[in-house]
Amino acid sequence: MNTSPNNTPEPAGGSLSPEALAKADDPGYSSATTRPLYWSARRELWENRSIYIAPLIVAAVVLFGFLVSTIGMPERRQGVLLLDPAHQRAAIGMPYDVAAMMLIFTAFIVGVFYCLDALHGERRDRSILFWKSLPVSDLTTVLSKASVPLVILPLTIFGVIVLVQFFMLLWSSAILLPSGLAATTWTRFNLLKQSVILLYSLIVIVLWHAPIYGWALLISGWARRATFLWAVLPLLAIGVLEKFAFDTSHFASMLKDRLFGAGDTAFAFQPHHGIAINSLIQLTPGRYLTTPGLWIGLAFAAAFVAVAVRQRRYRGPI
Repeated sequence: MNTSPNNTPEPAGGSLSPEALAKADDPGYSSATTRPLYWSARRELWENRSIYIAPLIVAAVVLFGFLVSTIGMPERRQGVLLLDPAHQRAAIGMPYDVAAMMLIFTAFIVGVFYCLDALHGERRDRSILFWKSLPVSDLTTVLSKASVPLVILPLTIFGVIVLVQFFMLLWSSAILLPSGLAATTWTRFNLLKQSVILLYSLIVIVLWHAPIYGWALLISGWARRATFLWAVLPLLAIGVLEKFAFDTSHFASMLKDRLFGAGDTAFAFQPHHGIAINSLIQLTPGRYLTTPGLWIGLAFAAAFVAVAVRQRRYRGPI
């Protein structure tokens, strides 16, 4: 019996239309319709619940602490109103700023430890053999993992912070309502303006910390065990060697600036007001975008990610 060399079944209605044949012959059609980057990022959310559970836990702790602190708030608010307007804004906005900083710090910690385990975990549990069998490139896989600390976590933290601050605003207003001081919170803390400042701050911090996340991804794909130690010890060794050899600390200063120096050029801090940002005028995106350290860091981040892609291509299970 003769069999046809093409075993692909035809549709019941006859042969494929010219449009369908053209789509089938298009090499980019399959990837465009299946959206591998999107579903790879979704997979990271499914497999790493700490991405959203950790911020929610910290948010619950922050809200509990705020609820406790509202005991005696009307009496304290009357004392705050005796201060000048600038100190009033600082005192009333301090709990909101503390809540935002705690959640931003949580996002940074979660992002670093996620990156340290992103490529190492699939090698450790040997699931890399399964994921490599799928029609998803190493570049897509690594980019999906890099999108977690660079895109998904900042957006998650932004939403959590806005909800937390809105709840704090409502609760403090309810506490101050019987004493007639509820309006003082709304006039001294503008949630919409602070949300704009928060979104800008998150973008600034994420771009500044991009090489840290890229370095963690590189170590995750290279180290066989103890990824945290392999990520930290070489940096400490370089700093110690520089100090002993040249009696300088340029490398340590660079690391310190990379960790904590994101706001030096992104904001115009007011003298005698610390790091408080109370006005959109204090945002300086032009100065930030023209900072050489930003683009040097992004170049290193891109290089680290490129090396991580190559490592995943040739490294197998541990």
